[in-house]
Amino acid sequence: MSSIWDRPEPGARRPRHTREQIAAAALAIADREGFEAVSMRRVAGEIGAGTMTLYHYVRTKDDLVDLMDDAIMGEVLIPDGELPANWREAMRAIARRSHETFLRHPWAMQAMSGSRGGPNGMRHFEQSLAAVSSLAIDGREKLQLIAIVDDYVFGYVFRTGEVAASFSEMAKEEVIAELMPYFEAQLATGEYPEIENLFGVADARLTWERIVETITDSRFETGLDLLLDGIEAKLVRDGVL
Repeated sequence: MSSIWDRPEPGARRPRHTREQIAAAALAIADREGFEAVSMRRVAGEIGAGTMTLYHYVRTKDDLVDLMDDAIMGEVLIPDGELPANWREAMRAIARRSHETFLRHPWAMQAMSGSRGGPNGMRHFEQSLAAVSSLAIDGREKLQLIAIVDDYVFGYVFRTGEVAASFSEMAKEEVIAELMPYFEAQLATGEYPEIENLFGVADARLTWERIVETITDSRFETGLDLLLDGIEAKLVRDGVL
């Protein structure tokens, strides 16, 4: 079956609903209730249309997912004329934009994995290549550099969501009350000297709270700097910079 991008929008001079409106409605549902709540019927209701009317604009659920994915990729794009000329700052800008976008739509990390791409995805790829175009490295190395930064961003967003959910649960008063006796007993054995040195054991509850706070603290910028430092050091070592 052809992609939705291979087909023109309905031919009415002023269609009642646009693909952008349909995608925005679907994203709103997913952001509020999760991706599983998105259906043709729910989206039709969101835009004030009948379900069969929506099929006039979007033939299948796969088409709807493609529209959602492209809308998200549109949020990732750096506005025209704002991409820094320096490769490092350009990659930082794209990484930040990606990070912010997927924090707004954390469900998309997995739900959009099967989408078939669209014009905004192509623009993002083009923008990523433009970010590293000044580097005197071959195409394969450019793709590797882009992929490494993407891996960091996506991994950070995914792990942050998983860890934050887990540790926000562990920060609840009833969970602390349940786990604290075990935690105190373990620290009292003396078998965890590194934890003792790092956080102290005078107050086991305070130690627990510090651990939770440290693990859930945002470290995106620090990690991105370390990653870009490493890439830059390699480029210097290879004589590229």
